[in-house]
Amino acid sequence: MDKLISDQAEGLRRLLARSGARVIAVTGGPLGVGCTTAVVNLAAALAQQGKDVLVVDECVGDRSVSAMLGGLRGAGNFSAVMRGEMTLDDAVARHALGFSVLAASRHNREGHTVEQFNVLLGGSADIVLIDAQLDEQGHLSPFARQAHDVMIVTRVSAQAITDAYACMKRLHYAHAIAQFRVLTNHVQSVNDAHTTFANLAGVAGRYLTVALEDAGCIAADARMARALELSRCVVDAFPSTPAARDFRHLAAELQYWPIRPAMSSQTPRRAPATVTAAQHADQPSAQHA
Repeated sequence: MDKLISDQAEGLRRLLARSGARVIAVTGGPLGVGCTTAVVNLAAALAQQGKDVLVVDECVGDRSVSAMLGGLRGAGNFSAVMRGEMTLDDAVARHALGFSVLAASRHNREGHTVEQFNVLLGGSADIVLIDAQLDEQGHLSPFARQAHDVMIVTRVSAQAITDAYACMKRLHYAHAIAQFRVLTNHVQSVNDAHTTFANLAGVAGRYLTVALEDAGCIAADARMARALELSRCVVDAFPSTPAARDFRHLAAELQYWPIRPAMSSQTPRRAPATVTAAQHADQPSAQHA
């Protein structure tokens, strides 16, 4: 009886909250912090938890989602879906773990309207994860700007923290983003992750008037590298490892994040015309890494 009541309550919450997919853009600025790995493992963990997950892969080449999964075939054509030439179900590649992948290279993402994006985002998916590719100015694509949340992936190092702050600064002034979620990857301890987040949150709040939310952390885990060698998700290949447990925990938590308006409905801010000495000094210091 308790399980029945719990299932009914969960169904009611989903019905009341449902207004299209929850959309999360994942980025981190520089290569190597683990954005694509985070997207793939989150998708696998969410699918294991019964969610219909669509991964939109904006990256190409060796660092794409498809490449990470061993050359996932048939990941489709984003622009063909936008033009109505293919249905989303026909365009996506369905991974064995239960989530779908749609390739969206820069060329295929251009020239579409918000209304076309909404057709895709209003489909059957509960959650859309965008492996977001920033442009030359460090800005999000028009599609990624439909996200409700931007999650910045960083690591516990002076350079990674500085890069994460710079990424948030560019995105804040380009898209008027007032809140970011921060995922600290490859951590040796929870205390290290807390220190990294506190450093970023303090600087972002002081100099950008941006609020940060702690999305949690992913443990440094040698099995992550082995899973990549096998073209597998650590959540699937080594489910009992610390990293796999962390991804499952994050997947469970993000389903209850409040859904804010998409970035596309907000007014961009102008970046400062000049860089002052204070702005030079607003980079997170290495001693906090």
